[in-house]
Amino acid sequence: MRNENVSFTDIFIRRPVLAIVVSLMILVLGLKSMTSLPILQYPRTQNAIVTVTTTYYGADPAVVAGFITTPLENAIAQANGIDYMTSTSQPSTSTITVNLRLNFDSGKALTEINTKVNSVLNQLPSGVQQPVLTVKVGQTIDAMYLGFSSDVLAPNQITDYLIRVVQPKLQAVSGVQTAELLGNKTFALRAWLDPIKLAAYGLTASDVSTALSSNDYIAGLGTTKG
Repeated sequence: MRNENVSFTDIFIRRPVLAIVVSLMILVLGLKSMTSLPILQYPRTQNAIVTVTTTYYGADPAVVAGFITTPLENAIAQANGIDYMTSTSQPSTSTITVNLRLNFDSGKALTEINTKVNSVLNQLPSGVQQPVLTVKVGQTIDAMYLGFSSDVLAPNQITDYLIRVVQPKLQAVSGVQTAELLGNKTFALRAWLDPIKLAAYGLTASDVSTALSSNDYIAGLGTTKG
């Protein structure tokens, strides 16, 4: 009596050509998959940071914190997708760093944060410049460090050259997100005090330091007529 129970493997045993064709198809698909599968050290994720920079020329850190940073933070906090925020208030400058949740749409977050910022512009002092929003997507770890030195230029002159010439060119390179300066030396004023003249005018070194600090700010460019 003939056994009618045919197993799946019996089909390939009875049809060797079919078995060879199926095996070759599996081999080809395996080779194609092996060459197309990505190899990553970590899972593919997207993390983004939105930075809001606002300039108020001549304002000290306390004024910047109270009249610029705080109102902007309160408005930005209402946006969706925010993980946490940090802020710094320096002379004439307010910087708010918004860290987004993992894999949250950075374009959507940037649009919403911009809307929140614009909604409180009328609450800021009249002399405040338009806030500048920038977004950084991807790894926040520096990919490359470049060192610069010169036997002719002073450190502050090197910094000035890097800011005016080198930094813009690096940021214009395709694939470069940002180029930052570390250890830069900016121009500074060194004042030598004459103790005899200070005593004659009834002043102290602290008075001179206070006067210099109160007038040390970046002012907007003016115009001349005539």
